[in-house]
Amino acid sequence: MDKVGIVMGSDSDIVTMSKAADILEEFGIEYEMAIISAHREPDELTEWCRSAKERSIKVIIAGAGMAAALPGMCAALFNGPVIGVPLSGKTLQGTDSLYSMLQMPPGVPVATVAIDGAKNAGILAAQMLAISNEELASTLASYKDDMREGVKKKNEHLKEVGHRKYIEEKKQS
Repeated sequence: MDKVGIVMGSDSDIVTMSKAADILEEFGIEYEMAIISAHREPDELTEWCRSAKERSIKVIIAGAGMAAALPGMCAALFNGPVIGVPLSGKTLQGTDSLYSMLQMPPGVPVATVAIDGAKNAGILAAQMLAISNEELASTLASYKDDMREGVKKKNEHLKEVGHRKYIEEKKQS
């Protein structure tokens, strides 16, 4: 079965990156998760990326903050798609990692989601796998239908109770 690799440079990234794992689980997609520092463990990262295909990994989601070398290194070492998740930091709130991922040199692309956008990275990975998996494509279509229905219900509730009560209810939940 096709899998997604989720890698982060530090355990401080686990809370954010687990959102990618959560959505992959929701879609029934297998994944493996690892903490590997591009700067402190370059040999381990090289081995993890180069052996990914043997482990049935088709897409890598790489989360990184600050200099954000991890997604770019994954893209250099892995021939499949790499999705970068820029992680918010203390100094520049993730803009440094965002720009690092966006400014990859020609031939080494990193598809980049929003700062701390691991859930969207998981959805994007699912969409990539769904290109050749009709069952997964159907699951994704249902997911989007459910989102659309959820928004419709919220709109109807807003019309029913008015904005003030709606806000109060949101504060209480």
